[in-house]
Amino acid sequence: MSHRLRRWAWALAGLCIASFAAAAEPAKPAAPAKPKAPPVEMPAIRLLWPDGAPGAVGSEDLDKPGLWIYLPPADKANGTAVVVCPGGGYGGLALDHEGKQIAEYLNGQGIAAFVLRYRLAPRYRQPSPMLDVQRALRTVRAGAQQWNLDPKRVGVMGFSAGGHLASTAATHFDQGKTDSSDPVDAVSCRPDFAILCYPVIAFGTDYVHRGSQNNLLGPEQDPKLIEFYASHKHVTPETPPTFLFHTDADAAVVPENSVLFYLALRKAKVPAELHIYEPGKHGVGLAKSIPALAAWSDRLTDWLREHKLLERADAQ
Repeated sequence: MSHRLRRWAWALAGLCIASFAAAAEPAKPAAPAKPKAPPVEMPAIRLLWPDGAPGAVGSEDLDKPGLWIYLPPADKANGTAVVVCPGGGYGGLALDHEGKQIAEYLNGQGIAAFVLRYRLAPRYRQPSPMLDVQRALRTVRAGAQQWNLDPKRVGVMGFSAGGHLASTAATHFDQGKTDSSDPVDAVSCRPDFAILCYPVIAFGTDYVHRGSQNNLLGPEQDPKLIEFYASHKHVTPETPPTFLFHTDADAAVVPENSVLFYLALRKAKVPAELHIYEPGKHGVGLAKSIPALAAWSDRLTDWLREHKLLERADAQ
């Protein structure tokens, strides 16, 4: 046998032995699948348009924007209300850590929370989410007597893409459609204050979260729409006082988004407060597991108190 044939024979024998050993070895059990998170338990939803939302393409739940209502104990309620916009890139809703948990925090401050279910891509693009948050603000203000609220203390709060939606509400609003036969539409949709948490802001720039912009505007994006939804370009002296927080470590929605909005607020002389913490990835919610970052909600409480939003409405 030649030297070359001998090498081939040894290689073939080794391959056979390795294959036999592999076959004889018991198969490793497959890694257990990660259990799916249980669905978030939410209260009954109040539809924003009981007879159907404008532009609805169906009659499923995802075609019906609405509010999950969390009211504080009557002895703690102070009359302030917040419409909460969870994040999710305009393609989903982070209902637990950016919805339910936030509502519970607000209730702890005596504030009524209204978590918004707004319409999402790819089924819905702009202007549906904006119409939903505007209608939510009108609904809360119109129902102030029912929920024992001060109609002059209705704010908006949002996280990530929900922060973009909240910033849209803070920069695009009207004082009510006086010619409307709908009493809700006749009420102002301007928020009295805004809370923006690691928000998407800077449409049309290198800082934007591309997925949120694409989901909201669709595959073909009119430059005029990009400009319209670049919230930092639409801040005016009429924009409400705003609290912002972000993290330096956020690689998904970079902190320049909050910085641009804050600088626009300063230029317009709108009262504003910005906190940028070093630790914390995107989507931290209340950040209970990060002690240094968890303090952001304490700073928000301080800001709300400074703006007299934690005092009982009947005590002012």
